[in-house]
Amino acid sequence: MTSQEHVTHTWHGLTIDEVFTRLNADRAGLTAAQAQQRLTQFGENRFPPPARRGALLRFALQFHNVLIYVLLVSAVLTALIADWSDTLVIIGVVLINALIGFIQEGKAEKAVAAIQRLLSLRAVVLRDGQRRELPAEQLVPGDVVFVQSGDKLPADLRWFAVKNLRVDEAALTGESVAVEKALPAVPATAALGERFCMSYSGTLVVYGQGSGVVVATGAATELGRISVLLATVQELSTPLMRRMLEFGRGLALVIVAVAAVTFAVGFGLRDFPFASMLMAVVALAVAAIPEGLPAIMTITLAIGVQRMARRNAIIRRLPAVETLGAVTVICTDKTGTLTKNEMTVNHVITAAHNFTVTGAGYAPHGSFAVSGRDISADADPVLMEFGRIALLCNDATLRQHDAQWELTGDPTDGALLTLGMKAGLVRSVLQAALPRTDTLPFESEQRFMATLHHDHAGNGVIYLKGAPERVLKMCAAQRRDLRDEALDHGLWQAQITALAAAGQRVLAVAMKTAAPAQRELSFADTTHGFTLLGLCGIIDPPRAEAIRAVAQCRAAGVRVKMITGDHAATACAIGAQLGIGDGATALTGAQLEMMDDVELRHAVQSTDVFARASPEHKLRLVTALQADGQVVAMTGDGVNDAPALKRADVGIAMGVKGTEAAKEAAEVVLGDDNFASIAIAVEEGRTVYDNLQKSILFMLPTNGGQGAIIIAAILFGLTLPITPLQILWVNLVTAVTLAMALAFEPPEPGVMQRPPRDPRAPLLSGFLVWRVAFVSALLLAGAIGLFLWETAHGASVAVGRTVAVNALMLGQTFYLFSSRHRYTSAFKRESLFGSRMVLLVIAAMLLLQMLFTYLPLLQRGFDSAALGLAAWGRIVTFGSVVLVLVEIEKWLLRRVWQARRAVMPR
Repeated sequence: MTSQEHVTHTWHGLTIDEVFTRLNADRAGLTAAQAQQRLTQFGENRFPPPARRGALLRFALQFHNVLIYVLLVSAVLTALIADWSDTLVIIGVVLINALIGFIQEGKAEKAVAAIQRLLSLRAVVLRDGQRRELPAEQLVPGDVVFVQSGDKLPADLRWFAVKNLRVDEAALTGESVAVEKALPAVPATAALGERFCMSYSGTLVVYGQGSGVVVATGAATELGRISVLLATVQELSTPLMRRMLEFGRGLALVIVAVAAVTFAVGFGLRDFPFASMLMAVVALAVAAIPEGLPAIMTITLAIGVQRMARRNAIIRRLPAVETLGAVTVICTDKTGTLTKNEMTVNHVITAAHNFTVTGAGYAPHGSFAVSGRDISADADPVLMEFGRIALLCNDATLRQHDAQWELTGDPTDGALLTLGMKAGLVRSVLQAALPRTDTLPFESEQRFMATLHHDHAGNGVIYLKGAPERVLKMCAAQRRDLRDEALDHGLWQAQITALAAAGQRVLAVAMKTAAPAQRELSFADTTHGFTLLGLCGIIDPPRAEAIRAVAQCRAAGVRVKMITGDHAATACAIGAQLGIGDGATALTGAQLEMMDDVELRHAVQSTDVFARASPEHKLRLVTALQADGQVVAMTGDGVNDAPALKRADVGIAMGVKGTEAAKEAAEVVLGDDNFASIAIAVEEGRTVYDNLQKSILFMLPTNGGQGAIIIAAILFGLTLPITPLQILWVNLVTAVTLAMALAFEPPEPGVMQRPPRDPRAPLLSGFLVWRVAFVSALLLAGAIGLFLWETAHGASVAVGRTVAVNALMLGQTFYLFSSRHRYTSAFKRESLFGSRMVLLVIAAMLLLQMLFTYLPLLQRGFDSAALGLAAWGRIVTFGSVVLVLVEIEKWLLRRVWQARRAVMPR
C-alpha cells in the first residue's frame, strides 16, 4: 500500500474484510515493527504547520501604498535641499501610519492551529496483541483502536465492532443528533453524514463502545483535508480596501501629474529658482495627500467595533466592520445558528388528536394546542400517559444552571424530558411513585428502549420508545381516550410519512401491562402485546429571533441562503419556517458535484437552501456567489465551516458553541450565537461606511484647497500662503479632531430600508466629487484672499500665513456642521447642537489653534504669529460664509432632485 492509497479509498464503500485486505492488516492489530515502518511511510498523525509571515515583513508591507510612496519621495526631495525639519515631519507621519496599520492588522492566521487542537491526545491501540495507550501522533493506518463514551476520535476509523455506539459529528456534518454507527458498508457516493460504518478524527463518542481500524491519519483524515483546504483558501480584500486602493492610485496619479505641470510652469515659465520650485512641489504633494485618512479610517472602524461588541458581535479583523455594511448575501449554517441546536418535540400525534407543542430548546416552557386552540395537557389522558413515558423511559438528565438548561445524555432524550415537563409532570415524583425495576437499553440492532416499572401496590407496566416502524410491529392496539382499539396501520404510516417529509425525526411510544411478579425484562417480553400511544415529531427548531432577523435582512436587500450538512427534507422544513426558500426546493451536495462552475453560478441565483453540503461544497458556493459580484457573509460553528468562513468577504463564527477552528477562520464572532445579531451588525456596518464617507468628504476639501493654494501661488507668482509644515499641521489636526467627530454619528434614518451599496461603486460618486471641488474652491478663495488682504495691509508674511491656516481650520469647522448630513439641511437644532462629540472636538481644535497662533514654541516651529481681534473677525466671517454657501448648494440640489422625481414616469 502506497502513502497515497489510504487517501483515495472510499473506505465506507468497502466491506470490513476488504478494508483489512487493502490495509494489509487484521483484527489482531499491528506489531511494533509494522507500526514503526508505517510511521516512517505515512508520517506522524498530525497536520503540517502553516506558513506564517514574520512581523518584519508585515510591518514592511504597511508601506506598500502609492500615497505613501509619494510622501517618501517628498521626504527625499526635502532632504536633498537640506530642509531637515520637513523631512523629519513627513517621515514621522509615514511611520505613525505604518504603526497603526501594523497594530490593527490583527493576529496571524490561527485556524489550522485551532484544528490541530481538535485532535485526540491519547488513544487505546492494539499493538503486538496487547492493548496499549499511546500518543495519538503515533497512530498509523492499520492500527486497531478502541473507543468508548467520552472519547475524542484520534483518526479516521472504519468500524468492525460496535455496541450502542453513537458519535457526535456536528463539527464536520452539521447534524444536530449524534449518529448511530453500524458495520455494513454504504454506497461509495454516500454523503459524510450517511457513512454509518465510519467515524472521523476530532469527533466525539457520546454513547456506547466501538472498535475500529485506522484508515487515515494526519493530513489524509477528513479533518486534515479541511485543514489543508483551509490553508490554501485565498482571503479576499474587503470592498473598502479595494476602493481605497483604487482611490489612492488615482489620487497619486493626479498629484504627480499636477506636481509635474506645476514644476514645469514655475521653473520653465516663471523662472523660479530650482530649490524654491522643489519646495513648492513638495508642499503641493504634502497638501494634496490626506495623511490623516488612515488614522481617521482606523478610528471610524474601531468605533464600529466597540458599538458591535456592545451588541454581541465581536470583530477580530478591523476592516470586517465596514464589509458587513456592503454584504449582499448571507450564507448561514443551520444547526446552532438559525436553530438552537437543542432538539425539541413540536408534534405529538395520538389516535384522536394532532397536538402542536410550542416552545424551543430544552427550557420546559411551552404549551399544547389542537387545530390552533390551546388545551391543558391534563385534559387528555393519552397525552399525559405519553408525557409519563417520556420522563420515565429515559436515561438523560436536564439541569438548570444560570438560567440555562443543560443536557447530559442523548439530545432526543432531552427533547422527551422537556416534553414531559411541559405537560406539568415532575420526574422525581413519577420515579418515586413508579420506580424502575429493569431496563433494556437502546441498541442499534433493536432500535428501541424499554423499561419495567412497578407501583407501590405491585402493579407492573412496560414502557417502550423507539423507531416507529419497529414499534408498530410490537403493537396490536392503539389507545383513544380511555379505551384501546385495533391498530390502524394505514393511519400511522401516513402520519409517519408526513412527519418525515417535514424534516422531523419520528419516535413512537407504547406500553403494556406486566405481571406483579415480573422483575426482569428480556427481549422476549417486547415482541408483541403493546398498545401504541402515539408518535412524536422531533426537530431542532429555528430561533424566533432568527425568523425576525431573516425578514429584516430581506427588507434591507440582503438575501439569506442556508447551507447545511443536514437532510434535504429537514433543511427545507426549517427554511420554510424561517422564510428561506420555498419550503420544497433544496440542492444537495451530490447535485452540486454534478455542476460545473457556470451551472453553479446560475443555480445559486435561484436556490436558497443547500443540504448535505461538505466543506468543499460550502467553499464552492461562496466562491460562485462572489464570482457573480456578490459580497458574501458566511456564518458557521463547525470545523467543516472553516474554509468557507475564511474565503467569504466576512466570516461570522458562533462564539458560544462554535469550534476554535471556526472562530479563528472568521472575522466576526457572535457572543450570543444568534443570527439576529448579524442583522444588527449589518446595520452597524452600513453606519460605519456612511460615517467613513462623511469623514472623507469632510477631509478632502482641506487637501484640495491647500493644493489649489500652492498651484495658484505658483501660477500667479505669489509667495506661498502656507508652508509644507503648516500644511501637515492642518491635515493632522483636522483628522484627529474635526473628522473624528463624524465617526460617532448615529445611523441615518432608513439605513436598513435601502439596498446594499454596489461594491464596485467608487468611493466618491460624481456628486461627492462635485462637493469636494466646490468646498475646496471656497477654502482656496478664503485662505488666499485673507492672506493677500493681510499682506496688502502691511502685515508680515508670518501673520498672513497664520491667518490663512486659521481660515482653513475655521472654514472646515463650519463645514463640519453641514457634513453631518450629506443631503439634508444643517440649519436645525439637532444638526448644530445635537452632537456632544462635535462640540467637544471643535473646542479641542480651537485650543490647538490658539496654541499654534500664540505659543512661542509652536510659533518658532511652524513660523506662525499672533493675531488681533480684527483678523479673527474676518476669519469667523469667512467660516460662516462657507456654511451658508454649502447649505444653499444642498438646497438647490434638493430642488433639482425633487423636480426630476416629479417628471419621472410612474
